[in-house]
Amino acid sequence: QVQLVESGGGLVQAGGSLRLSCAASGSIFSINGMRWYRQAPGKQRELVAAITSGGTTNYADSVKGRFTISRDNAKNTAYLQMNSLKPEDTAVYYCYANAQRVGFSRTSDYWGQGTQVTVSS
Repeated sequence: QVQLVESGGGLVQAGGSLRLSCAASGSIFSINGMRWYRQAPGKQRELVAAITSGGTTNYADSVKGRFTISRDNAKNTAYLQMNSLKPEDTAVYYCYANAQRVGFSRTSDYWGQGTQVTVSS
């Protein structure tokens, strides 16, 4: 199996910064795209940022210029640097990865358990 573990969430004041990490472990052959999603109370889960295995990135309009996604392929880890945080960024942030397991020819989707980010005004 492949496990994704997020860390780095917490409580921060508006204007502050946080850095989330998503570490993938298990019988990994390769990891394709990695993404960060978030879900606020009463709202649908939304895509925040995505990065391909080659490093191409994509962002939701609401976070462009404030958030940066990156990855360390050697460590099977993705990061989300969040600057200039706003109260509306408050949500549970989830990591997603599309990965191929050792001994398997197809890829599968994997999710982390989520990490809470709370931005106070």
